[in-house]
Amino acid sequence: MNEQERSEFRAFVREHHPDRGGDPEVFKAGLARFGGTAPVPPSPATDPDDRYDAPVEVVPPLPFAVRVGVALIRTWHRQRRRRVE
Repeated sequence: MNEQERSEFRAFVREHHPDRGGDPEVFKAGLARFGGTAPVPPSPATDPDDRYDAPVEVVPPLPFAVRVGVALIRTWHRQRRRRVE
């Protein structure tokens, strides 16, 4: 895509993108014209509470030595990366 095509494409997207108040059908047609693909919207769930129906997986805690090591590394990073001196 050369510089002129890119600027035309960017101007088209600025004007017709659905998030900016443009018509979704016009936007899809324009994407096809420029050779892009239309974004696929996520399919809405039939029931928003479906996500709570998954089985619960219990994860065993890390061994004590690993937890201590992680805490030491986090402390070291916090002390090393001070924002204000």
